[in-house]
Amino acid sequence: MHNDMLHRDFAGIFDPVPERNRSASLRRALAVLDHVREHSGLSLTQLSEEVGLSKSTVLRLTVPLVEAKLLDRDRRTGVYRLGHGTLRLGQAYLATLDLRAVAAEESHRLMSEVRETVHLVVYDPPHVVYIDKVENEANVRMASRIGSRGPIHSTAVGKAILAWQPEEALADLALEPRTKHTITDVERLRVELAHIRRRGYAVDDRENEPEVRCVAAPIFNHHDAVAAAISVSGLTSRITAARVRELGPLVAGAAARISRKLGSPSR
Repeated sequence: MHNDMLHRDFAGIFDPVPERNRSASLRRALAVLDHVREHSGLSLTQLSEEVGLSKSTVLRLTVPLVEAKLLDRDRRTGVYRLGHGTLRLGQAYLATLDLRAVAAEESHRLMSEVRETVHLVVYDPPHVVYIDKVENEANVRMASRIGSRGPIHSTAVGKAILAWQPEEALADLALEPRTKHTITDVERLRVELAHIRRRGYAVDDRENEPEVRCVAAPIFNHHDAVAAAISVSGLTSRITAARVRELGPLVAGAAARISRKLGSPSR
């Protein structure tokens, strides 16, 4: 029923525009809608000047958008704002999102680019849970399994998530050593998390497994809260300290693109 309502609201918005002009009208209407999204509270005159269309054209394009509740025009001031129909569309979009499906393209692209194992994890305090894994079949396989849990303080994915959690998240952590390189002091971990926030990615330098390095970055959702993390993992013989600095921006870039697909407003 909900889909039928959306169809009824939005179908035929641009009819009876002739077929040859419908595509151009649609593009212009979408440009107007997008401009209002970026600059809410504009009058007809302001909107006309800023999008480079005549007032009569803008009025013609906005009337069906107002009728479909995609735009709202204040009856007293005449200014335009987004209508609640955009919220319905946004909610419908978010309801269909599946993190693994959204991240799949970027995960495979990242693996192809760096030729190392890519992991996708979510936060399940005080652990992370591996929900996807893309491997380079030519390399030694990582021991991780989809569905397995990992410590948050000694993994790059865990620290990438932890860096954007409230201070209380550190209170109940048992900083147990996994290797001789694991950070087990809370003040040192706090400094490390601040460093992660500044550079945008986290590093596990043999902190969880003795011969493995990982580079991870946080993934943000439509509330701009950390929803997950993506990482590149490999043996220290391949992921050297110098290569970590190359991988960091690549992983952070993939995470940012996934975040945008999830609706993050600031990535």
